[in-house]
Amino acid sequence: MADGHEETVKEAIAADGGDPDRPRRRRAALGTALFLVVAPGIVAGVGPWLVSGWQFETPFEGWLPFRLLGGALIAAGAVALLHSFARFVSEGLGTPAPVAPTRTLVVGGLYRYLRNPMYVAVGGLIVGQALLFGRLDLLVYAVAFFLLVAAFVRVYEEPVLAAQFGAEYEAYRRAVPGWWPRRTPWRPQS
Repeated sequence: MADGHEETVKEAIAADGGDPDRPRRRRAALGTALFLVVAPGIVAGVGPWLVSGWQFETPFEGWLPFRLLGGALIAAGAVALLHSFARFVSEGLGTPAPVAPTRTLVVGGLYRYLRNPMYVAVGGLIVGQALLFGRLDLLVYAVAFFLLVAAFVRVYEEPVLAAQFGAEYEAYRRAVPGWWPRRTPWRPQS
């Protein structure tokens, strides 16, 4: 009977492209996409729009280089955010949402340089908009975002990850900075 069950499992895996995690990966991708729209979409999109109406201002003469820098920060932040979210699906088989966490600790990609690339990317999106639109009120919003996120990470996220992943997370936490990237990628000891 065990052989028959093994054959059924093997056939099911083969029929699903050879990936036994494919159904979980699909759910993770859907949940991650939804969370991307809800969390960063509101914080880095709706929030700045509510604060500024995305109205351009010119705080001082010679503002063009700051606008260009703002556009570059927005582009870099968007790429980093999407890359970080994709790592949760491909590497962690879960989502960034606390209600559907990853199965494994995500330490690849940008996470080899920085523990919190998503938060830094969202902050970059907000600061980029502040520079692009010339809005000091968005810089204040960015500071408030960073203070809230830093508190959330310290009080909730780090203790939860330490409880879930134990020594693996502690080694990662000791080796990879939270807010300013390493110069070289971290490689876990095998």
